[in-house]
Amino acid sequence: MWRRALASPAALLALLVLGFWVVTAISVPWWGLPDPTESVGRRFQPPGGAFPLGTDALGRCVLSRTLHGARLSLPLAACVVLGAAALGVLLGAIAGFLGGAADWLLSRAADIALAFPPVLLALAVAATLGPGLLNAGLAMLAVWWPIYLRFMRAQVRGVMRMEHVQAAVTVGSTPATILRRHVVPLCTTPILVALPLDLGQVILLGAGLSFVGLGAPPPAPEWGLMVAEGATALHRWWLVAGPGAAILSVVLACTLLGDRLREQGRG
Repeated sequence: MWRRALASPAALLALLVLGFWVVTAISVPWWGLPDPTESVGRRFQPPGGAFPLGTDALGRCVLSRTLHGARLSLPLAACVVLGAAALGVLLGAIAGFLGGAADWLLSRAADIALAFPPVLLALAVAATLGPGLLNAGLAMLAVWWPIYLRFMRAQVRGVMRMEHVQAAVTVGSTPATILRRHVVPLCTTPILVALPLDLGQVILLGAGLSFVGLGAPPPAPEWGLMVAEGATALHRWWLVAGPGAAILSVVLACTLLGDRLREQGRG
């Protein structure tokens, strides 16, 4: 599926963009850029010379802050998506396999979480826990795990009706063996397709939480926080150009890659 998806130029470009940001997040401390939290120039210096994206209200290099921002936004989003997928897949497999009271309780818990608009639920949880990257991650995790539970439950319920699963039940295989060897491996494709799509959405939501003051605290070089700081001086366009372009490129790359994978998964 991945091989066919990457035959598309758009998907290949999206993977290259994501690869650039991953490499940047890992290696940017050794690029010799100015400290992203220290004043290194005049306030509101326009782009040019030593500062290709200018400086902000405290004289900090916008380019350095944008590139260092990948070290916060990307790991946070990846941890949220992988954590939500792990929790949702586990609970969804249990609900779909066992049925009965376990299915009812887990499904109702997911329905309650999904009844709220995602942004509103994330804001409510983050406001309750307080500002901070960890709390923002927990807030986004509360939004996303029910989605994977519903995906996995639906897949397991369908696979359970297949002949090879019924044969495994007939010969006396244990429930854990049936679930691990005969059910879960056939349910992973929708989950794998959803991961890149959700990664982009989580980055966008994380930036939104930081924008309203519920994410990374100052002076962290986080993309949403940088956009919030630049929103007070929109005539100085370079303050938001860097982080805005970073968010746009990552979200667009994730969407293109996810859409291509979804097309191949359906095929």
